[in-house]
Amino acid sequence: MKRIYLSKELLTYIITGGITTGVNYMLYGLFLFFHVPYIASNSIAWTGAVIAAYVLNRKWVFRSNRRIPEEFFSFAALRFITLLVENVLLWLAVDQLSLSLIGSKLIVSVVTVIGNYALCKYRVFKTAAHGQDQNMIRKELLPYDNQK
Repeated sequence: MKRIYLSKELLTYIITGGITTGVNYMLYGLFLFFHVPYIASNSIAWTGAVIAAYVLNRKWVFRSNRRIPEEFFSFAALRFITLLVENVLLWLAVDQLSLSLIGSKLIVSVVTVIGNYALCKYRVFKTAAHGQDQNMIRKELLPYDNQK
């Protein structure tokens, strides 16, 4: 029997990421419904999602105790990089490949979720000791039996 372990940090990041993604998609869909251009809709949705993500990541995932103003600026600045990447990829998918607005958003989200996790873990919510996070003590959360 082989067990696969999932860190508490990664599990909580996945859950908060789902919540944040929900906020992002609801706002994106709402603004598209009101005929706001898709890049503007995405940028507005990004703003709401960044605020939700910061609060959830700070309190629940990375349990940060750094000063909020400097940490939020760092968080938003790094997330802004992924907004730029996301808007470029959306433009490519929609205008160049003629994919649907929602389908494009789904595809592009995979790239941005991975990028956001890496940026948060290694740049925003790191501890002073070599950038290692305090919550990376591995805990058995989801045992998986690999035998069939």
